[in-house]
Amino acid sequence: MTQRRREGASWRMERDGAAAAAGPGGEAPSSAPAPGTAPGPAPRRRKAAKKRKEAAVAAIPRGRPKSGRVWKDPGRKRFSLMVRDKPLRASWERKVKERQERRLVRELARQLQEGKQRQREEKKRRREENLKRRLENERKAEIVQVIRNPTKLKRAKKKQLRRVEKRDTLAALQKAPVRHKAATE
Repeated sequence: MTQRRREGASWRMERDGAAAAAGPGGEAPSSAPAPGTAPGPAPRRRKAAKKRKEAAVAAIPRGRPKSGRVWKDPGRKRFSLMVRDKPLRASWERKVKERQERRLVRELARQLQEGKQRQREEKKRRREENLKRRLENERKAEIVQVIRNPTKLKRAKKKQLRRVEKRDTLAALQKAPVRHKAATE
């Protein structure tokens, strides 16, 4: 009731203000409503009432969903209910051309990959050959002294024993002439 009175009072004030603005001639300014139309504040009142009603509806708290999925928005529709446009179809010639281009790109990528793989294998093979050749050269350059008497090892010092390495001495033994003590008769 008081709300209606307040709105009525404001309407009267606006009306009186419009009459005062009309001036001594009594004509209303161009912004005033034409005769026979609804007065200005009535639509405003309806909008305010509608806003209040929406606010009251929005103010009702939602309860916890039975499923327990509180993050789900009830206003959202399912994906299957969404209207989807049909995709534009490409012409057959264009499809064939794209397919051929994809095939060419795949083949080029495969060739590049094979080339890289071949280079890696070649590099690996060269590295192995170099290591093998280096080891052979080191073995050839070694000064080897074959120890036939194991008691020498027992007498050797610790520093000397560190330098002793086992080798396949068959080739060295075959090269060197075997010394036999001459048998005395």
